[in-house]
Amino acid sequence: MTASKLLVKREGDFHYPICFEEDFSNLAQVMKEEGLVDRKICIVTDSNVGPLYEESVKQVLSEVSSDISVFTFEAGEKNKNLNTVSALYQALIQNGLDRKSLLVALGGGVVGDLTGFGAATYLRGIDFIQVPTTLLAQVDSSVGGKTGVEYKNMVGAFHQPRLVYMNLSTLSSLPAEQFACGMGEILKTGLICDGDFFRYVCCEQKGIKKLDMEQIARMVRRCWEIKAGVVERDPKEQGERALLNLGHTVGHAVEKLKNFTLLHGQCVGVGLVAASYLSMKRGLLTKEEYQEICQGCSDYDLPVHVDGLIPEEVLSATKKDKKMEQGHIRFILMDGIGKSFIDKTVTDEEMLSCIQEITL
Repeated sequence: MTASKLLVKREGDFHYPICFEEDFSNLAQVMKEEGLVDRKICIVTDSNVGPLYEESVKQVLSEVSSDISVFTFEAGEKNKNLNTVSALYQALIQNGLDRKSLLVALGGGVVGDLTGFGAATYLRGIDFIQVPTTLLAQVDSSVGGKTGVEYKNMVGAFHQPRLVYMNLSTLSSLPAEQFACGMGEILKTGLICDGDFFRYVCCEQKGIKKLDMEQIARMVRRCWEIKAGVVERDPKEQGERALLNLGHTVGHAVEKLKNFTLLHGQCVGVGLVAASYLSMKRGLLTKEEYQEICQGCSDYDLPVHVDGLIPEEVLSATKKDKKMEQGHIRFILMDGIGKSFIDKTVTDEEMLSCIQEITL
């Protein structure tokens, strides 16, 4: 298997490892290496993940802490809100967590985002670590320090984790649609800056969908390498990091208007198709490249169209996205597969045309 650790660092700002493992057994040792010992710990998880992994993680953490509590909230994007954060604060206060304490985000992207936001704001900031259990969280949301709640993270903060510990064996417990969601972010990563990687993922879909661990390991690590580099260079999304939002402008609008009945990665897939179509219309992608992107999404069971939405309402929803800048959408376009750039000149008419392409 590939090397087990990747370092994310920015001189004078942050420094933490991303650990690549096959189980939870090495978690305590890595925490010792990072000086994360003898602290009060609160494991934050949800009602789906807790029953699967809470006890095994708690047992491993007992090697570095004698005071471990667990906060569990109801699974689902709708519960990533300030009410849940408030309940978390109450649990932390009741269990006596102080500024030297540690939160452990055990779960997918919703758990990671909410835990990170809680850590960023409790006592003006305490440490947390990410233990992502979904493919989507492992390749995207657990790395980079973006945290948030409410309306697709409109309320949020940048707060880097002290450690990201990925146990790839947790992917075997994922429902098929959750695995597909992760693939939406993986395809996005290749489309941003590595066309060879995008085509590798498309060509190897049979083995990847069968959870061939060598292929999964290679794929996940490449996503780490790309995102870690971007985060190091632009930790607070002042420039280059915005490229990671490819597919998200339309995707977030669809997600909200579908009332989160479509999962985030599925909406990213739809958003990739919309961005690809607009890029093709501008002459930046060929028709064959556009079709290649659509086929890649389809092969990983991601939707390329959505029904029940009015295009004009989707357009309106895009204008409420946090990526707006002085009234203009920072839209990510592609100049060929594997080459993306930020564009602030996309018109409403262009947006509407690509939205019409993905709505039935």
